[in-house]
Amino acid sequence: MFCYQCEQTAKGKGCDKVGICGKQPDVAALQDLLIHGVKGMSYLANEAGKKGFKDAQMDKFLFEAVFSTLTNVDFDPARFEILIAKCSEYSTKLSKETGVNSPVDCSCSGKNLGELVAFGEKVGINADENLNEDIRSLRELLIYGLKGLAAYADHAGILGQTDEVIASFMYEGFAATLDDSLGVNELVGLVLKCGEINIRAMELLDAGNTGTYGHPIPTEVPLGAKKGKAILVSGHDLKDLAMLLEQTDGKGINIYTHGEMLPTHGYPELKKYSHFHGHYGTAWQNQVKEFKAFPGAILMTTNCIQKPNESYQPNIFTTGLVGWPGVTHIADKDFTPVIEKALSLPGFDADTEGKKVMVGFARNSVLGVADKIIEAVKGDALKHFFLVGGCDGAKPGRNYYTDFVDQVPQDCVVLTLACGKFRFFDKEMGDIGGIPRLLDVGQCNDAYSAVQIALALANAFDCGVNDLPLSFILSWYEQKAVVILLSLLHLGIKNIKLGPSLPAFISPNVLNVLVENFNIAPISTVEEDMKACLG
Repeated sequence: MFCYQCEQTAKGKGCDKVGICGKQPDVAALQDLLIHGVKGMSYLANEAGKKGFKDAQMDKFLFEAVFSTLTNVDFDPARFEILIAKCSEYSTKLSKETGVNSPVDCSCSGKNLGELVAFGEKVGINADENLNEDIRSLRELLIYGLKGLAAYADHAGILGQTDEVIASFMYEGFAATLDDSLGVNELVGLVLKCGEINIRAMELLDAGNTGTYGHPIPTEVPLGAKKGKAILVSGHDLKDLAMLLEQTDGKGINIYTHGEMLPTHGYPELKKYSHFHGHYGTAWQNQVKEFKAFPGAILMTTNCIQKPNESYQPNIFTTGLVGWPGVTHIADKDFTPVIEKALSLPGFDADTEGKKVMVGFARNSVLGVADKIIEAVKGDALKHFFLVGGCDGAKPGRNYYTDFVDQVPQDCVVLTLACGKFRFFDKEMGDIGGIPRLLDVGQCNDAYSAVQIALALANAFDCGVNDLPLSFILSWYEQKAVVILLSLLHLGIKNIKLGPSLPAFISPNVLNVLVENFNIAPISTVEEDMKACLG
């Protein structure tokens, strides 16, 4: 195997024996084969599209198949076998529709699981050893951007929000990775276009979340426990949480969030449930320790699963695209097995006090006090904004983000989103004229809100985003973060500080392009970066 799509890849170069994430070589090969098949399917879909062919179910499959290959989503070989077979079926259908053959061999009909793994081992990242380093780098950057885009499109589609332009571009993008005539300039253009299309996907997801569950409002969330039976929900999916809340209503079970589900407490249509109690634990990489101590059932939605510890494996369930071999999967959204497991477990034996944190500072909440913000900036009470957000992880060096927030001056405000916030989410930072100095914008899925806040402030001050007293201090781990970065670059945002390390799939020449055009830079020391941001 060889995989370098995440920040924690082995030795900063690539996992070649087993994934740092826990991905086994057979699953890595099956994921490579699925992406290989998606490339061929996409080439044929492009050809079919020229003839007016459309298939909404195929588009939905595209999002699900690609999302399944993200880091920490699906580790179950049996489910990849099903996805690969379906991809092959679509390719066959498209070939008949167009009279065109795929430029790559992606026929998997009749192959058993072992044969599929062997096939996948031949079509991975380094299959073409003679490919130019920069072309490979840009193709992989595009693929990882498309993976993040697929995730957001899938999230939005679950809530009924779709736009055929997203699938159309994804077919174009995957097909482009087979086109040897495309050089660096053309691929850079596609990479930035991926960021542009992702803004549309995030807009749809935002519309789905807020249109269904209301706009988030500032909400205090308890970190302590409540006596009684308990279910812990991790991942990202609001609809899964809503269905669980409905199905557990009146059953004497308290619902807790974990990881990126924390911001869901700010949504009016979710917080109305009296048994939706509070938040437990921190970010995804701490789940083994935290899940082991949780005295109830656990439901994993979307991504971020790690290998379950045997002590809690009987208590954990998956739903949606997330999966782990041997873990019970809820495919039909009937969470009765989760509820029954929670009722059979002890739950919390007493109320425990803990800190409380504030969530719900999405764009509506922040822009609702825009006049106060503008007044504070013009009156010199508020000097600078820092967007400190992105992914958390276990690799050393991420304490930088804790230290950075600790050293933010008292006349500055920190905006944050995604699980990187757990490095400082319970820090008491006070306020500036009633404006909290720590504003939780939401999940990584809520990056659209952060972008809209920045654009609205730029409009209010009649300047460009790069002219605002605003600095981006970002951490990345997986492919959603990659595509968010591409969206920021598409918007022309410069001077981004990225860490804790730069992507292994970025070649030196491609990095130079990003530096020359966007002045993107790796994080250095807190003191140096703070000085650079504040001028």
